Amino acid sequence: MTGFGKASAELNDKRINIEVRALNSKQLDIFTRLPNIYRERDLEIRNELANRLKRGKIELVLTLDFKEGEQVVQLNAPVIKSYYKQLQGIMKELGSDVNEPLMPVVMRLPEVLNGTKEEIDEKEWADIVRTIQQAIDRLDLFRDQEGQALREDMLNHLDAIEGYLKQVEPFEKERLDVLKGKLTSSLQELFSPGGYDKNRLEQEMIFYLEKFDITEEKIRLKNHCSYFRAVTEEEEVVGKKLAFVAQEIGREINTLGSKASHSDIQRMVVLMKDELEKIKEQLMNVL
Repeated sequence: MTGFGKASAELNDKRINIEVRALNSKQLDIFTRLPNIYRERDLEIRNELANRLKRGKIELVLTLDFKEGEQVVQLNAPVIKSYYKQLQGIMKELGSDVNEPLMPVVMRLPEVLNGTKEEIDEKEWADIVRTIQQAIDRLDLFRDQEGQALREDMLNHLDAIEGYLKQVEPFEKERLDVLKGKLTSSLQELFSPGGYDKNRLEQEMIFYLEKFDITEEKIRLKNHCSYFRAVTEEEEVVGKKLAFVAQEIGREINTLGSKASHSDIQRMVVLMKDELEKIKEQLMNVL
C-alpha cells in the first residue's frame, strides 16, 4: 500500500528531518538515505521498517539542518593540495594546458573531506529513533485511511457479484426446460415413436441434468463472498488470504459459466468476472 509519513526533531546543534515513503510491491524492498555519521545504524533502521511496515517498496530519507554558525563539514586541506599538485604535474608531462581549472576535478576525488570520524551520541540517537517511529506512525495512519477506502470499494464489487448471482435464479428453470426439450427433440429424430424406453429415458435425463445443476456452485460462491467480508474485518495482514479467497470465488464463477448453457446466465457470469477482476486489481494494494 502507498503511504507517506514525515517527522522532525530539534537536537542540540541541528534539526533532523525524517521522511518515509511506501509504494506497492509484493515483497519488502527497503532503501535508505542517511548522512555518513549514521550509516553504521542502517541495519537497525531497516529492522524497524521491516517490523512495522511488513511489505512494499519503502524509502527512508534522513536529512540534517545545522544551526547557523555550526561547521557542517571540514575540508581535508593537505589531501586537496596533494591532488592539485599531482594533477598539475601530470598535465605538464602530457603537454596539456596547466591553466585549465582543476579544482572541480579535485573536489570530486576521495577523501577531500576531513576523515575524522564523528561519534554518535546515544541520547541523540534515541531521539532520532523516536522521530523515525513517529514518521512510521504517520505513514501507518495514511495506509489505514487508504485501506478503508479500498475495503469499501472491494465490498461494493462483491455486492455486485452477489447481485448478479441472484439474477441467475429466474433463468434456471427456463434453462433446464430448454435442455429437456433439446434431448427430447433429438430422440424423436433418432427413434420412431415408442422406439425407446421412457422410464430409462427419464433416469438418463435426471442423471444428465444433474451434471448441469449449479446449486452447489451458487452455495459455494455465496459462502466465499461471506468469508471475504469476514476476512476484511481482521486486524492482521490479510492481503494474501483475500487473494486466495478471490481465487476461489473465480473458480466457482468459471464453473457456473461452464455449466450454464444459457445466454442470459452467461451474460451474468461475464459481469461477475468483470467485478472480480476489479477486486483483484485492488488486492494488489492490500497488505
